[in-house]
Amino acid sequence: MSPSFSGRSFSRGRRPRLAAESHQSNLGRKHRPDYALLILMSLLLVVGAVVVYAIGPGLTNGKNLPENYFSSKQLTAIGLGIVGFIFASWLPLESWKRWQAPLILLAAVVALAVRYIGEEINGAHRWIQVGGFSFQAAELVKLALVIWLADFLTSRRIEGKMGSPDTLKWLGAVVATIVVVVAGLQSDFGSAAVMMAVIGLTALVAGLPLRRLLLVGAAVFLLGTIAIVSTPYRRDRVATFLNPEADCQTEGYQACQAIITVGSGGLFGKGLGRSVQAYGYLPEPANDSIFAIVAEKFGFVGASSVLIVFWLLFRRIATIARQAPTDYTRLLVTGVLIWLSAQMIINVGAMIGLLPLKGITLPFVSYGGTSIIFVMIAMGIVFQISRYTDLSASRKSQSERSDRTNTIRFQRGTL
Repeated sequence: MSPSFSGRSFSRGRRPRLAAESHQSNLGRKHRPDYALLILMSLLLVVGAVVVYAIGPGLTNGKNLPENYFSSKQLTAIGLGIVGFIFASWLPLESWKRWQAPLILLAAVVALAVRYIGEEINGAHRWIQVGGFSFQAAELVKLALVIWLADFLTSRRIEGKMGSPDTLKWLGAVVATIVVVVAGLQSDFGSAAVMMAVIGLTALVAGLPLRRLLLVGAAVFLLGTIAIVSTPYRRDRVATFLNPEADCQTEGYQACQAIITVGSGGLFGKGLGRSVQAYGYLPEPANDSIFAIVAEKFGFVGASSVLIVFWLLFRRIATIARQAPTDYTRLLVTGVLIWLSAQMIINVGAMIGLLPLKGITLPFVSYGGTSIIFVMIAMGIVFQISRYTDLSASRKSQSERSDRTNTIRFQRGTL
């Protein structure tokens, strides 16, 4: 699914385009954007809004809130996300470069502040309450990271320093900061894992030598192991993942309930109005556990359909990255692709018992204003880049597909 850059400006034997790459005019002629992104994204947003509305009575049960409380907030978040999407799809890409320093500073301040003025939930400090709105700092950090990383790696290529110790030092410093602030102070291992995936895979795509990347990966693994071993609730989560049935009443409760919820949907699901698990049995049914609720309501067929929509969306984003006109835009779209796909894999994997519970939302679907808004801003950037195409890359892709088809036909004796 990741875009391939072999033989293009990221190949080791060629220097990338230099001075003019940073200018908006260098993107080439505009054409019609990829409206398939809008269709696929809208489908996922509708699924999330419908599910949150359907489980509204369960979410408000015993809380003295109107039944449409959560669905109204979800629609408000989608509305704000649409505004963010339109803004990002209209804003010139050069503006993100100009604003990346203040954006990084703001993300750093908010990420640190959430530890001291944020609300503590289940031992984690991830949210800042502003009136009736809850802001999750990690979502802003993800957006800032993707924008900075694309610019940093592009400049490293231009300077011929992709494999230098200096590049590794910068990436290592960012990784260490994420481990300390996001995984440590905020206790948000899920978001930290997504950020590590963005850094590692984007750097690999940009041409960072695998050997050097493995050094950073080994350091991250060591720090992660120390963080898990030194914290009781993290040790409990790992033990629960390895054997959730051992203690379904306490530590393994959410993992067991998630599997029960997924399995209870059967082939076609119980239907929208017949959810049982949302009534106090499954923790966080609208947030982290919403995929299990989707499976309960729509069954294996419905849950599989949602995963197919995600797969189609990621394919479209990968195509846009492959055909993007500059190194910077290619890496920008690649970062968004890794962000969304890693988050989806972690969320779904936790609900079906393949990964430990991480407390991370399902993009576009989960209830949560901050996640929806920042994911849609990221998609607005991708949508804008889809207006520009590197025609040589497009023709090369078509030629490669034709060559593969001819090879298969030749092997079958039909050519």
